[in-house]
Amino acid sequence: MISAVSWIPKGASKAMLDIAEPPSKERIKELINNGTLKKRLYIYMYSLSEEEMEDGEVAHAKAVAKSLGKSCSTSNGASSSTDPDDVAKFLKELDMENYDEEDDDEIEVFSSGLGDLYYPSNAMDPYLKNNTDDNNYDSEDLDDITIRPTDSLIICARIKEEYSYHLEVYIYEESGNGTQNMYLRQDIILPEPPLCTAWLDCPLKGGEKGNFVAVGSMESPTIEIWDLDVEGEVLPSVQLGRIAGEVTSDCHTTDQSVIDLAWNKEFRNIVASGSADKTIKVWDVATGQCKVTMEHHKKKVQAVAWNHYAPQVLLSGSLDRTVVLKDGRDPSHSGFKWSTKAKVESLAWDPHSEHSFVVSLKDGTVEGFDIRASNLSPSFTLHAHDREVSSISYNLHKPNLLATGSGDESVKLWDLSNNQPSWIATHNPNAGIVFSVSFSADCPFLLAVGGSEGKLKVWDTLSDTGMSRRYGSNRP
Repeated sequence: MISAVSWIPKGASKAMLDIAEPPSKERIKELINNGTLKKRLYIYMYSLSEEEMEDGEVAHAKAVAKSLGKSCSTSNGASSSTDPDDVAKFLKELDMENYDEEDDDEIEVFSSGLGDLYYPSNAMDPYLKNNTDDNNYDSEDLDDITIRPTDSLIICARIKEEYSYHLEVYIYEESGNGTQNMYLRQDIILPEPPLCTAWLDCPLKGGEKGNFVAVGSMESPTIEIWDLDVEGEVLPSVQLGRIAGEVTSDCHTTDQSVIDLAWNKEFRNIVASGSADKTIKVWDVATGQCKVTMEHHKKKVQAVAWNHYAPQVLLSGSLDRTVVLKDGRDPSHSGFKWSTKAKVESLAWDPHSEHSFVVSLKDGTVEGFDIRASNLSPSFTLHAHDREVSSISYNLHKPNLLATGSGDESVKLWDLSNNQPSWIATHNPNAGIVFSVSFSADCPFLLAVGGSEGKLKVWDTLSDTGMSRRYGSNRP
């Protein structure tokens, strides 16, 4: 199955992958002592295929892997109301309309500084080695793995089978005649089943920007951050909630899944995580430290999202049937709470309006809200699917265009203009139960889809008659 999909912005990836150098002896010894390396070896050995090994070696490797696995495994619906006067007071405190005039010096957690980064440049990073030897590839292979300015890249979190968990990067090409070509560029083996991803460009290894992805996993309290410009890494660049192999006191609760992640595009060193332990944490990825912990939900936190216009403002949704808005500068404030008619599956801020957001629910509906409304009622309620709406994605270029993916195995497109949703198109991507949908920011009519069938799908939404009738003249 594919649990999460997201796009890497064009131009963010290096044309050629760097080749990782092995960890130091001291690092390997540390990993062996705490069991981390043993578990990763176990995952790797179990994932080997017969094509990669001689006859008989596969069975032996998997027997060793299972033995390692056993040793690794033995280690250690509420609703509420809000006074409209309190709502108005809270909105006034946020002062979203004058956000650009705020003094950045007053913001400590959400500082634009990146703290103590690991290395000021790639040249000084002992774990990074530029691959300049083109003789390692024949001309056809070299052409396949070289990123062109026109190429799109998609991050895919995949659970293939027991003990086979992967973070994959695909190159997606569109030819002039409308045909599509998609192939694997990178495959990172993960130790736990991945549930969510968040791409980020915080320069953890120096320079102005990086190309990283944060990964939250099932029954794991930590968050791994991987460098997507390096081939052959066996360890993440950063592990949030773990230092020297040991889980830290500010981590999510042990054995509780990290269900959703949100990167803050304005304060680029900041990532928020929502967990099955009912908490939301705000992390500084440059230092690896948790800066804020919020405990305002009573059940699992399913979704988190930063506001596009006031990036200190964080929205969270839970199985307790509430959505809460909090200001990261004042996490002790009770915030602003809405009740939903069913358990929250996903949520998203409208990228074209600082006051609006949508929430998808377990009962197949989508509710829209305006934070300025004093009565706390939804602006609209849309019966979008017959089963849960597991994922939603706003189009960053076309206002009011929303995609929904569902347990009914379909993807639908909606026009939300004037808070009167209208259906545009329905598509069955043959992906099984849909877990994740994501519009591309660079190619606005491409929608990536992942689901239970484990096949990454990309839908050119303009191929639909209803979409081409509305937006056909806008094709890039």
